[in-house]
Amino acid sequence: MTVTTHQSATTGFFDLHITGLGYLNRIREVKPKRGDAFWACDIAALNGPADDVGYTRFDCRISGRDAEALVKRCRQAVYQGRKVLIGFKLGDLWTDTFVYSKGDKAGQTGVSLKARLLFISWIKVNGEMVYQAPRRDEQGAGNDRSADSAEQPESVNGYAAAHSGEAAGSFDSPAMH
Repeated sequence: MTVTTHQSATTGFFDLHITGLGYLNRIREVKPKRGDAFWACDIAALNGPADDVGYTRFDCRISGRDAEALVKRCRQAVYQGRKVLIGFKLGDLWTDTFVYSKGDKAGQTGVSLKARLLFISWIKVNGEMVYQAPRRDEQGAGNDRSADSAEQPESVNGYAAAHSGEAAGSFDSPAMH
């Protein structure tokens, strides 16, 4: 997991981004009493040496249409108990305290790491690569191409072909096995 900070000269603020890989869990739509509904998920991010991996849990609000669409497509696989591993970028890290209401820690204060899920670079379901984001130079080149060829980066990795249309809206479609 890496943490990067970038300064934006035009807006006068600093971005803090966390990149890493982790397991996707608890995908859900949150409907607050006030405000608009949004999608959220938990990521159990891997850290430490490969022979003694540790996990850091992030409770994430999903930001951006691409990230939201990808997480929604993983929903069925997650709830079927399949292992969904993603490469991710998080932003706006903050902490939230809460009090455990049940279990061994009932009455104790806990801390939750919260962030916004900004970007998903790749997705593996049970070890099989099902999505690879186009490289940035391919995304930039897409601005100069016609609408027909703009789909090419996704088509190359099979994502668009396997998931065109709402009926094939998850990573459990037969085309992915």
